[in-house]
Amino acid sequence: MSLRISRILHAGYVFECDGARIAFDPIFENPFSTNCHAFPDVRFDLEQIRRERFDAVFISHFHDDHCSLDSLNLLDRSTPIHIYCIFDELFDMIRALGFPNLYKLETNVPVSIGPFSVTPREAIDSDVDSMYQIRAGGMNVLNVVDSWISPVALADLAKESPWDMVLWPFQTMREIEVLAPSRADASPPEIPAEWLGQLKVLNPRFVVPSSCQFIQESWSWYQSRFFPITYAQFQREVEAALPDAKVIRLNPSVSIVLDRDSLQAADALPWVIPVGEQDVDYRYDSKVAPPHTAELARHFPALMEDEMSVVLDYCRSGLLQKYEEMELPEDSFFDQARIWRLSIYGQDGAQTAFHYRVEGDAIALVDGTAAPAWTTEVPAAKLFAALTQGEALTSMYMRINDALFDADVEADHELAEIVDDPLIRCLFNDAFGAYQAAQLRRLGITPS
Repeated sequence: MSLRISRILHAGYVFECDGARIAFDPIFENPFSTNCHAFPDVRFDLEQIRRERFDAVFISHFHDDHCSLDSLNLLDRSTPIHIYCIFDELFDMIRALGFPNLYKLETNVPVSIGPFSVTPREAIDSDVDSMYQIRAGGMNVLNVVDSWISPVALADLAKESPWDMVLWPFQTMREIEVLAPSRADASPPEIPAEWLGQLKVLNPRFVVPSSCQFIQESWSWYQSRFFPITYAQFQREVEAALPDAKVIRLNPSVSIVLDRDSLQAADALPWVIPVGEQDVDYRYDSKVAPPHTAELARHFPALMEDEMSVVLDYCRSGLLQKYEEMELPEDSFFDQARIWRLSIYGQDGAQTAFHYRVEGDAIALVDGTAAPAWTTEVPAAKLFAALTQGEALTSMYMRINDALFDADVEADHELAEIVDDPLIRCLFNDAFGAYQAAQLRRLGITPS
């Protein structure tokens, strides 16, 4: 007995066994999630994908790099879709897309699809995502997706051994650090010891570096400051820690057949088409200086007058209303009165600044004569996209506290969380499915 595993992109896989085919987190877009460009580069044969048939699709969580309605829109509407998500709104949106066979997954409850038994396993953030245990063809595979494993979950997974393969999210991505690069520590270019310890407990035969096959735009400084771990380094450190395991790199389209005795190459997915060199690797350089937000803003389209009005109206009123509707986090930087400066940059590099007095749950526009204690910069085009298209934080090129404050404020910043930023909270706290909702609007579909 054997199991065939093929890589689509990022966390996307096709599993095949005994004539049955299931897909995990399928993304058929490049770029995806606004500015995630496939790395290595690929293109997709969309017409051929439309002719593909899967016995089931499993989605690990609602993030747009795992659940894209543009990608699902290519699939046959009779396809059963199994989703781990606590929000009913996502099911409503996918149902509106035309998929009637939707199923809500529960942790530790297996789903049988022909020869497959797929069991969602609890991730450390169980309100958001899940992992998958896949049994088929006598094989036992753990797809960690891009989750963290809690000690309790690790103990449970150890009881499920032996593991034939683990698909492991191998990047320590710097999503938060690039928001405040002048305040971020340089990332050590090494795999966290916790990861190696967990892999030792699982002790698989094979490990696949998974859930990270993208870079940002060609001009983006993120390419040097976002991905600290290389494929080569991952293989070197994991194989040193697990001498009986073998690290297998699966580029997009690549397929393997796994059985009790071996792992063999198989025919690639014909609808994932490699472009250019495929065995590329990440290059991290903590010394690369980020450009000013005014310069970054020049890479994005100029807003039309009505579009800029949306941004300015939000800064003058919508943001204030949203902020006051939210509950301030415990030990927030803003639990005492602070002046916050929000700077919006147009495509011409021009700055429009707003100053707010923020104290607890209260916020008000002020004249800007007092020195700020917190600063936020963002391109106008990206703020407009966040308001209208569900733009994700990781693609907004927001810059926070890229300044020196007085000594007392600097001391307070030592204890502050970057995600305490008022704009981040107003755009992304308590927000669900904005990206998918914008996709539906572009498709002219309204959820019932």
